[in-house]
Amino acid sequence: METSGQRDGGDGRDEAWVARRRDAAAAQADRLARAEAAETETARGQVREFVERARAAGLPTEELRVVDAAGTRYRTGVQGWVLRRDGRAGVGEDGAFYLLAVPLTGAERLVARLRGVRISPSDPPLVWGRGGRDGDSIALVELLERRLTEG
Repeated sequence: METSGQRDGGDGRDEAWVARRRDAAAAQADRLARAEAAETETARGQVREFVERARAAGLPTEELRVVDAAGTRYRTGVQGWVLRRDGRAGVGEDGAFYLLAVPLTGAERLVARLRGVRISPSDPPLVWGRGGRDGDSIALVELLERRLTEG
């Protein structure tokens, strides 16, 4: 007889249950990965459209600068548009999305002052700030639209 929380391992039901749970977890992980990939592709399309519209509107670019925890900004050599007033996200002329907030150690700060910081593109989020404090999240398409209209 089975009691709460115990399974009879003698007839294989325990192994079958474990296999079903493993399969269900794998299927769920696969669904989540596909959903994330679809969101990323949608967001990339929004960024590409922003670049086209920004160029067509003559929106000036500037050098994207990374910002560390202390608020110090460092050169990157990448030209583009800063999306947020806090300088934590930008879009390069190359159509790539960049996260511009970087943690730097003391030694890294010195090198960054002299040479700048090399940044790599990131997958754009469909919603900026998702999971953050109330009022901190905004749809990427709205963030991009604001940048276009505010110049």
